[in-house]
Amino acid sequence: MAVDQLEHFTIRCKNLETTRDFYREYIGLEVGPRPNFNFKGYWLYLGGVPVVHLVEETGRDAARGEDHSTGGLDHIAFRGKELEATVAKLKRGDIKFREASVPDFRLHQIFLHDPDGILIELNFRDRPATSS
Repeated sequence: MAVDQLEHFTIRCKNLETTRDFYREYIGLEVGPRPNFNFKGYWLYLGGVPVVHLVEETGRDAARGEDHSTGGLDHIAFRGKELEATVAKLKRGDIKFREASVPDFRLHQIFLHDPDGILIELNFRDRPATSS
């Protein structure tokens, strides 16, 4: 096999701090150490692993010094925890979301968009379906 685990996603952000705050507040990631690159950004950690990299949108790929058009990112999925608390927090923050169930897999899902329009999927496993 060529790969054995997912390492990270990189998101180009229209507003770096707004996106950082969204992932900290509503997804539960933590800002952690990042190399001293020559462009602005944050590394967001989950369980000690930098799973989401944020970089400032400039119209050019700062790391490579070239124009970019990567497109095609459909969504980022995270395993969720504390379903009821998550729903309550999203409602308090006036964050729009939708819920879905996959009963055969005892899976409840929440879908929401980050400040840059990227779809986020939160999967709550071993849970019966609930309604919003």
